[in-house]
Amino acid sequence: MNDPFDRNAVSVNVGSRLAELRQERNLSVRALARASGLSANALSMIERSRTSPSVSTLYRLAEAMQVPVTAFFRVEASQQKIVLCKANERTHLPFNRGLWEGLGGENFIGRVEPFMLTLEAGGSSGPHGMLHSGHEFVLCLRGQLEYLVEGQRYLMEQGDSLLFAAQMRHRWRNPGSMVTNALIVLSNFDEDESPGEYHRAAGKETESEDEKSEA
Repeated sequence: MNDPFDRNAVSVNVGSRLAELRQERNLSVRALARASGLSANALSMIERSRTSPSVSTLYRLAEAMQVPVTAFFRVEASQQKIVLCKANERTHLPFNRGLWEGLGGENFIGRVEPFMLTLEAGGSSGPHGMLHSGHEFVLCLRGQLEYLVEGQRYLMEQGDSLLFAAQMRHRWRNPGSMVTNALIVLSNFDEDESPGEYHRAAGKETESEDEKSEA
């Protein structure tokens, strides 16, 4: 069986994305440091993947570069009409108490993006929720998965599914004591939007909340 936490899988490198975004805007490390209020040494450590930035730090950097925070979690890939995604070649983005796992949608030319979520007990998308264009289909494969959609709670167990218009604010979490696995399919979204970015960013936002609670 494929291990979803396989360290050989392709991972999204936030530090590399930061360096790319900075260079695309012809900003030096020192210039971005001044604009964001962070130290040049801290930025250098992030870009070299020597430290992992909190989401609050990424928001400051996004504002300084005038990009959405989701740009840090964008998966740059060639778009194809047919995508074969081998089990050991999936794109992985680990976050606190969870893992986002791409299923080829990041490479597909059409407007559909499937991915897997693996959530430990308490794993969530954070307190703020998200909204995007299109529709969202959710299938709980193992454990329990709770979705909050426009203030309404939906508790799913193994085999249960949920379908809704994604323009409604929503967030997810594992309220149970065992690991949860879920398949999520985003579809019919605007052509210039990549809604999977919101879910990838949401998982990282949880890390920022945990940092505050430990402070």
